[in-house]
Amino acid sequence: MAGGGRDAGRSVTSKVLAILEVFEKSRGPLSLTEICGQSGLPMSTVHRLMGELTDWGLLSRGANGRYQLGIRLWELAQNTGRQLREAARPHVQDLFSLTGETAQLAVREGHEVLYIERIYGTKRVPRASRVGGRLPMHATAVGKVLLAFGEDWVRTAYLNRELERPTAFTHANAGLLAAELDRAREQGYATTVDEMRLGACSIAVPVLHTGRVGAGLGLVLPSAQAPGMTRHLAALRGVSAKIERATAHIPLETLLGVHLSGHD
Repeated sequence: MAGGGRDAGRSVTSKVLAILEVFEKSRGPLSLTEICGQSGLPMSTVHRLMGELTDWGLLSRGANGRYQLGIRLWELAQNTGRQLREAARPHVQDLFSLTGETAQLAVREGHEVLYIERIYGTKRVPRASRVGGRLPMHATAVGKVLLAFGEDWVRTAYLNRELERPTAFTHANAGLLAAELDRAREQGYATTVDEMRLGACSIAVPVLHTGRVGAGLGLVLPSAQAPGMTRHLAALRGVSAKIERATAHIPLETLLGVHLSGHD
C-alpha cells in the first residue's frame, strides 16, 4: 500500500491532526524526519501532507528546510472565543491597570483550561502558558473556579481522572481537591501557590453568564506575594461583573465559540 502500513486505515483528517499535534508539543521548527518520528506517519505521507499544509499557509518552511506553524493557522485561531475576547479585552486591560499584575481570562476546553486573553505585568513571574495555551485545570486558579462553579458532572468526571503534578505542590489528591473546590465555591474565589510553576501564585474568580460559569478571570503574581493576594478580590469581582454585563446579550455557547463538552 502506498505510504506504508503504519497509516493504513487512518483518515486524511487524522493524519493532518497528528502532524499538527507534533507542533503543539514543540517550541521550535522541525525537520521532516522529526515530524515523521513524532507523528507515527511514514515519510511519504508526511512529505505529501506537509506540502499541502504549507501551500495553504497552515505551516511554513524556512530556508533551512525546517517547518513551523504558519501565520494562517494563527489567524484562524484568533476566532476561538472571539466574541468573549473582544467584549472582555478592555476589562482585562482595566484589571491589569488597577492591579499592575498579569491579568488573564480563560475558559474550559475539554479537561483543560484554555487561555483566551492575557496582559502581562512587568514583574518577573514564571510563565506557564500564553494566549491559546492550555493547562491542567486543577493546577491553575482559573481552572479551579471553572471546576468549582461548573456543572457537577464535569467536576465528578474531572476528579475521576489521573491528576498530574506539574510541581511537588500541585493539589493532585482527588479527595482533598474536591474539598478545596467546595471552599472555592463557598468563598467565591480560588488560589494556587507554586502549583503550576515554582515562583508563581494565582487568584481567580468566576465570570458568570445567565447564572452559569462562562470563564475564569485571574491574576498571576510572584509567590512571595501569595499572603496578600486577596487584596485584589475587589478589583477581580468588579471586573468580572463588568464582563458579565457586557456579554449578557450573547448566548453562552456562541460567546465562547469553543467545545464545551466533557469529552477529551
